[in-house]
Amino acid sequence: MNDLAAPRSNATMARLAYFADPMCSWCYGFGPHLAQLLEAHPEFELDLTMGGLRAFNTQAMSPAFRDMLREHWRHVAAASPVAFTDTILAREDFIYDTEPTCRGVIAARGLDASGAYAYFEAVQIAFYRDGRDVTDPSVLAGVAVECGYDGAEFARVLDAREAREAARADFARTQALGIQGFPTLAVGYGTDLYLVTSGFATADVLEHRLDEIERLLLEQSVAQRV
Repeated sequence: MNDLAAPRSNATMARLAYFADPMCSWCYGFGPHLAQLLEAHPEFELDLTMGGLRAFNTQAMSPAFRDMLREHWRHVAAASPVAFTDTILAREDFIYDTEPTCRGVIAARGLDASGAYAYFEAVQIAFYRDGRDVTDPSVLAGVAVECGYDGAEFARVLDAREAREAARADFARTQALGIQGFPTLAVGYGTDLYLVTSGFATADVLEHRLDEIERLLLEQSVAQRV
């Protein structure tokens, strides 16, 4: 991923590339701020890539891990208008494996790309606000039905080899770009990506960053025409 050193002046801003994980609490807190940005910029398409925060984890949460999560959630709730329940944290048997939820978003993306982000948000709400076990395929299918997908078709796609391979491909793309934290948001110019934020940021910071990118593009374009 590129920084702002040399953006291409002849490229057109067309999309926001969002690298995230439904079970990342800071991604959950980032949601209202990203929504403000998207509302202010209807010209943007959102390219959603799953990051695999704790994909393929097989260990139940330890007391120390639950305490760490509880602290993160407290900070997120203080920084953003999102709601949490401790239901999941009360479960000693819960395995914090984010691969199923990432695969769920990818299944939604494959069935209807335009609805994938709404499904992503619905999974976050189901997990963080409602305390539902979104690592359970039946819960993921239920959320899909709530989002307007056909439940049986969604369940079939979710369990298919293609969805599992697509999830691994998303994780590999994220790693290949050097992304190590979520949320990460970039703006796309052709095939190039330029970093908007790595980590939580408010809507006004996102706007400022986009303005900065546009300004540098304009300056470079003017310089090339002189």
